[in-house]
Amino acid sequence: MSWRRLLTSTPIRLSLGITALTTTSFIAYKYGQSSIISNPPSSLFPLESTTKLSSLPPPKYCPQEEIPSVVKKIEELGISVTNTKPEIEHHTGSEFTTHKPLPNEVPQFIIYPETTEEVSQTLKILNEYKVPVVPFSGGTSLEGHFHSTRSGVVIDTSKMNKVLQIHEDDLDVVVQSGVNWQELNNVLKPYGLMFGTDCGPSGLISGMVGTNASGINASRYGAMSANVISLTVVLPDGTIIKTKQRPRKSSAGYNLTNLFIGSEGTLGIVTEAICKVYPIPKYETVAVVQFPEIEDSTNTVAQVFKSGIQPTAIEFLDGDMMKCLSYSDYTTRKWSEMPTLFFKIGGINKTVVNENIKILKSITSQNNAKLFEFATSDEEKEELFSARKNAFYAMKDYGKNEIHENVSIWVTDIAVPLSKLSKVLGEINQLIKKSSFESIILAHAGDGNFHADLFYKPGERKQVEEIVNQMIKLGISNEGTVSGEHGIGNSKRNFLQLELGDDTINLMRKIKLAIDPNRIMNPDKIFKIDPTDRGEY
Repeated sequence: MSWRRLLTSTPIRLSLGITALTTTSFIAYKYGQSSIISNPPSSLFPLESTTKLSSLPPPKYCPQEEIPSVVKKIEELGISVTNTKPEIEHHTGSEFTTHKPLPNEVPQFIIYPETTEEVSQTLKILNEYKVPVVPFSGGTSLEGHFHSTRSGVVIDTSKMNKVLQIHEDDLDVVVQSGVNWQELNNVLKPYGLMFGTDCGPSGLISGMVGTNASGINASRYGAMSANVISLTVVLPDGTIIKTKQRPRKSSAGYNLTNLFIGSEGTLGIVTEAICKVYPIPKYETVAVVQFPEIEDSTNTVAQVFKSGIQPTAIEFLDGDMMKCLSYSDYTTRKWSEMPTLFFKIGGINKTVVNENIKILKSITSQNNAKLFEFATSDEEKEELFSARKNAFYAMKDYGKNEIHENVSIWVTDIAVPLSKLSKVLGEINQLIKKSSFESIILAHAGDGNFHADLFYKPGERKQVEEIVNQMIKLGISNEGTVSGEHGIGNSKRNFLQLELGDDTINLMRKIKLAIDPNRIMNPDKIFKIDPTDRGEY
């Protein structure tokens, strides 16, 4: 009999006191409460809308030595499991990992389910024995999302890589979580369709959902939150849910789809997604515009949006980034080391695009543009935009040859309101120039999201981190966010608290505990779940 039924079925006569005392003493005995009914455990009788970290006991996980026997139960179901050293290393960090897991934190096993049902079977077992789980897809994220903090297992969904349905008349697709967005575009191309969100080339759908990925085309098509209609998710206890049906609009209950978008695998594992797709522009060109000052370029962006033009992409590269491009062999031409905007402009025909180009040229000339080029053929279009697409590789090439053979690049992102972009980029540029570090600034200027990436040599990590921290605080102080598209992971937890405040984080923690009471899903990411957690970040 539950304690609630017990209370309602047993007469409590406070005037006599005996029955009430007997009842409450029984409850106290059964649930281990020393203060009887006045202080029941919060997990049994929650009275608050939020969960403070200090109110929680530390999570209790499966002893490390018992994890192999638990995983053996999963193997016996025919689900692929491995624990080779290369596999463990691949699922532990990347070349951009600024804070790798400690030896006692690395996962013991990598599990490769191939269906939603296998994910469900796996999580049922892991949840029963309280084994920590880190979801993994492409392994390209930058803020520690897939770095284990507890020795447990990784569930890699990359083998779930099928495009299940294409509804060309409805402009949506049903895909498994391990589908690569570029491969999806290859499948969609014969239908004259494309996927709008274009993050890093190795990004997979589930990871893109987890971090609310964005990318170059986001100024036109939006981030993942604007491009996902519905999700199939396996919850920590193995329950399988579908957040919505297939219509693009719905008022049917809570918006669970967007609850899981950006949750970084802390609430469950995405196994399928219904995503919007778009017609490939019938005609598209690329324009490259260079300016003497950062402010000229950011003013241009604001005026372009006010004009009614809707570019597919507006990308900003500062003079240092253009220097890296000219240094590298990834483009066939040399560029002036000036703040530069790259525009992709598409439309239903060449006439419409050319009219937009005329308006764009007028706006840029009013903002002191020193160079304006636009492509007149597909070959020129590819050549001009290849400068932006190869920016990252040019950075690596320049850094390894001109700074240090073992150079590292601290890559992070911040987003601010568009009206604040010019001010913030200028202040960050001055902050970096006063330091001893070289850097580049890249921005998805159409939505105020930018990357200020710093080169650093061995032994300089702490110094460069101090500058990164100052940049993030500068973004927050200008009504910005600590991450526009990379997410929080375990590297930006403190800054998320600074941005949103304790009560908002405590509400997130309440939701987390309601869905994952054993705290097995991607522990310690986004916010703390353990009051004994003294993690640096």
